[in-house]
Amino acid sequence: MSLALDPAAQDLLFREARTANTFTDEPVTDEQVQAIYDLVKFGPTAFNQSPLRITLVRSPEARERLVQHMAEGNAAKTKAAPLVAILSADNEFHEELPALFPHFPQAKDMFFGERPVREQSAQLNAALQAAYFIVGIRAAGLAAGPMTGLDFAGVQKEFLDDDHTPLMVINIGKPGEDAWFPRSPRLAFDEVITTV
Repeated sequence: MSLALDPAAQDLLFREARTANTFTDEPVTDEQVQAIYDLVKFGPTAFNQSPLRITLVRSPEARERLVQHMAEGNAAKTKAAPLVAILSADNEFHEELPALFPHFPQAKDMFFGERPVREQSAQLNAALQAAYFIVGIRAAGLAAGPMTGLDFAGVQKEFLDDDHTPLMVINIGKPGEDAWFPRSPRLAFDEVITTV
């Protein structure tokens, strides 16, 4: 094999991992979430920015408020999952750059002084971090059910502020009965890779 990761880990993170649609009622602890974050925070981003923000929806009242903003096909899954996380991009991430990118603190104002530039960068880099977060959930032996079928404006108004843009909602837990839809096809190597 040309991969350093052993086949069992490859299966856990990629080949056997799927988007879960049902979950058991086994809780997801704060310690598990912290272990996931402490692993995935090292994923690369531009200028080492860290725009991803994660809102854990634990209380029944908050869960009901969130379910109201989910698409019809996602509402029941969100209501039943052991843990739900709202992932958003912090459009004011640049305020942390002097600490996160200390060898070039001027990057904060030089590259990210204008809000539209920050928003674009926050969206891209928080999406990268969201992908790492999904892989981290899998590394913890849990399943993730990421969803973008939701009322983004409603979720922002209900849970966030004008400086945070919602990206997705992720149901998290141990997979339940009939958790998986059939595996969808993927593009082959030659359909994606070009050498110039």
